[in-house]
Amino acid sequence: MINGSENAKNLKATLKHPVIDSDGHWIEYGPHLAREMKRIGGEAAVEGFMYFGNQIAGTVAMGLEARREERHGQEAWWSLPTKNTRDRATAMMPNLMRERLDEFGIDFSILYPTSGLGLPQIPDEKARCAACFAFNTYAAEFFSDHTYQMTPAAVIPMHTPEEAVAELEHVKELGLKAVMMGSLIKRPIPALAARAPELADEFPWLDVLGLDSPYDYDPVWQCCLDLGFSPTFHSSGRGRAFGFRNAPSSFVYNHIGHFAAASEAVCKALILGGVTHRFSTLKFGFLEGGAGWACQLFADLLGHFEKRRIDALDDLNPDNLDDDSLLEYARRYARDDFIKIMETRAQRKSSVRRASAPAEGLDEFAVCGFATEENLVRQFVDGFYFGCEADDPMNAWAFKRDYLPHGVQLNTLFGSDVGHFDVRDMAGVLPEAYELVDDNLIDEDNFHDFVFGNAMRFLSQNNREFFTDTSLEQEAKNFWQHRNAAA
Repeated sequence: MINGSENAKNLKATLKHPVIDSDGHWIEYGPHLAREMKRIGGEAAVEGFMYFGNQIAGTVAMGLEARREERHGQEAWWSLPTKNTRDRATAMMPNLMRERLDEFGIDFSILYPTSGLGLPQIPDEKARCAACFAFNTYAAEFFSDHTYQMTPAAVIPMHTPEEAVAELEHVKELGLKAVMMGSLIKRPIPALAARAPELADEFPWLDVLGLDSPYDYDPVWQCCLDLGFSPTFHSSGRGRAFGFRNAPSSFVYNHIGHFAAASEAVCKALILGGVTHRFSTLKFGFLEGGAGWACQLFADLLGHFEKRRIDALDDLNPDNLDDDSLLEYARRYARDDFIKIMETRAQRKSSVRRASAPAEGLDEFAVCGFATEENLVRQFVDGFYFGCEADDPMNAWAFKRDYLPHGVQLNTLFGSDVGHFDVRDMAGVLPEAYELVDDNLIDEDNFHDFVFGNAMRFLSQNNREFFTDTSLEQEAKNFWQHRNAAA
């Protein structure tokens, strides 16, 4: 039987383009990271680093009945590879990861953290900012000898625009090129905080950044443009604060769909809040949720724009209801008791209750720049990129121009997710992704976009130096020369 490594090497030899892994993972070795976090950021950084680890361990250990009593969802347990010790070591040690990338058929990898994913969500401001600062410094040092073929993603706190901008500037100084923004920020409900302050942290609302936030995040998006970063989101969408995916007994129940749900919330806010209109050249990436949710959101946005834009609302304006005609229909088609009630109401000038309209914000698309459907399509297709794991058959939907409105193709990003429980054999990821071609769900051109072209555009369109001094420096130059010539 041909093993995963041989499959990957054989497949890679047939490809006429590189492979970019837009979402691999490295596993932090806790004792070493904690020591270095303390060295770089002091006790506050260590406190922040330990916050979620202690919380998760405590939830798992508390037992099913206690979780039911407090309504805590089961957390991830046994979520990292152990039996395949070589793969575990690969995710922990950059030297070994670099040695094996060719075995995987991957030319360049963006490596996201594991425990570091939660750092932007630390509630305490001092611990959060110290932890993100120290972690990013550590990551830059840890991977400094391997920038030719890989780069770690920095973590950006987003509780305020000021802390986000400060860390983005720090990350730029470190020489890191990929960033993961905190999202779905938990904030206290003002009325609840006033009535029962002890419950405010237990029952927060979630800030989706682009819409109805108490803060203006435009300076953050502008900073990303100025510094050459393409923001990505890799947030959790499970737990009590989310309402769903909070089963005390089943991590599987909580895990399925949670990345997609978290991404949809932010993606929808960015476009409806006008961020993609105001920052039309900025690209946003949503990781590990696949493309299925994106296809549905795209269609839903178009449907709502058709029916809820300001001129279409005239069909729903209560002032346009002809009460006399409605009453005549009732006299012809309704029961007597139904007619009597309607006639009684008609005597009071209205046969049905008039629904009230909001005092402001009647045009919910006013800030979006959607003069036409084509404007909406352009913003969604140009502005958003969707991280897809190799084994997700729904990836094919993003390429089906015959099934997507306006005949478009959505931007997928190949993400290996190596280092986590999803991947039982790191060397098998690329062949698994190619099964979409083997099964005639996508073609070779689609596969080129999936594992190379889309990532090249996402990572380097606003930072043409992204691949300078890397294994793909010449490929990047060729890619943009070809695109510029075609334009």
